[in-house]
Amino acid sequence: MTNQDISTQIVLGEDSGRQFKVDIRNAESLAAEMAAFANSAGGTIFIGVADDGVLPGLAREDVSRINQLISNAASQLVRSPLSVLTENVVLESGQIVIVLRVPAGLDKPYFDKNGVIWLKCGADKRRVNSKEELRRLFQISDQFHADELPTKAGIEALDKLRFRDFLRDVYKREFPELAEERLRLLQNMNLATDDGKLNLAGVLLFAEQPEWIKPQFVVKAIRYPGNVIHASEYLDTEDFAGPLRKIFDDALAFVLRNLHKVQAGRGVNSPGMPEIPEAVFEELLVNALVHRDYLVSAPIRIFIFDNRIEIISPGHLPNNLTVEKIRAGNSNIRNPILVSYVAKGLLPYHGLGSGITRALTAWPEIDFASDHEGCLFTATVLRHEVDVNLVVEKTSGKTSGKTSGKTSGKTSGKTSGKTSGKILAAVRENARITIPELATLLGIAERSVERNMQKLQNEGHLRRIGAAKGGHWEVLA
Repeated sequence: MTNQDISTQIVLGEDSGRQFKVDIRNAESLAAEMAAFANSAGGTIFIGVADDGVLPGLAREDVSRINQLISNAASQLVRSPLSVLTENVVLESGQIVIVLRVPAGLDKPYFDKNGVIWLKCGADKRRVNSKEELRRLFQISDQFHADELPTKAGIEALDKLRFRDFLRDVYKREFPELAEERLRLLQNMNLATDDGKLNLAGVLLFAEQPEWIKPQFVVKAIRYPGNVIHASEYLDTEDFAGPLRKIFDDALAFVLRNLHKVQAGRGVNSPGMPEIPEAVFEELLVNALVHRDYLVSAPIRIFIFDNRIEIISPGHLPNNLTVEKIRAGNSNIRNPILVSYVAKGLLPYHGLGSGITRALTAWPEIDFASDHEGCLFTATVLRHEVDVNLVVEKTSGKTSGKTSGKTSGKTSGKTSGKTSGKILAAVRENARITIPELATLLGIAERSVERNMQKLQNEGHLRRIGAAKGGHWEVLA
């Protein structure tokens, strides 16, 4: 790592993967920091750098002492021991910065000397203090999966007709009439526990009324007027419960009925086509239902606005997955039992890792955001302005509206230009405005704000002055 590399990292400030230390003298405190990084996605500690980004560096006589302290902390004060990497970088002043890299652990969870499990929380760390968080750590290390959790439901909660049809269509076998045979079959199918209870996968897939057993695992959908969330105003709202297939069908129908239908050159009596292909929402809804974090007791939410549709799933991207990786088709199985049965035809499924890429192929204007602190994953489908002359409205069984076969003439490029102009205007008003504040102000996704601001910087219209924390924006002529 060069001086320039260090300067670049310092400008970015501290976050969940980067931390600054002026000096290290307490091995136990360092061990807790390393355990937190190892239990999360790994990270880098820059020793010789102040919290505010100032670079005092270390004297040469301190380097040997600190490297020995790092070695002792990693091997003796963290359980299991960690393999870390250090690099000494000489500054122009002659002082030294130690770059300490802590990889994501393979043997999670890691404890400090006192048996405390630490996790990164933004630029800070915090103790694991709940069973749910501990389960999630085991889930990350592939030692445990939420969909195999036992429930309190016995096999009498089974939807016999749904399960019978599945057995007939997929396995070509009859439904067992005897309860003992039925239980044995469910256990062999990994849908019931050894003590005779349905596990979470069994409940979500085949229980008659899963919401009575797990009321938090439903989907809540709202159509808002405009582009922001209202406290009491909405145009359409519905909650969806039942087995996963029913939730999927009902949620998809809700989204489609709140999309514009456009003629797009079709006949005047045609029902029209959705403004966004149906396949996009098929893929995103399947992804939300199958890959959400079922250790988080919260529903999936669908928010429909004039300019976008948000599908918000509990749980951030697992393990080392990033938004860039899922866009490239990478995937990680969080709920393997659910995935195995969805692949048998219970939901539209086209192969592991292909859902996001298929959705992007059908509609490239989709933003994804993985919120580690809020434990949420959001897919935002951006809507285009629709020419009212192309919109199909059904009134008393008759189709009204004209068909011109032409688009409104407003392209995404022009929309993007308007957004950039609004960003520049907002920055002129408040040079310290944040990306979340801009997203709220403009009514668009944070990812869209980031993309537009990066474009403005590349084109020389905008410049960042100072670190991520405490810095400000400057609009250039």
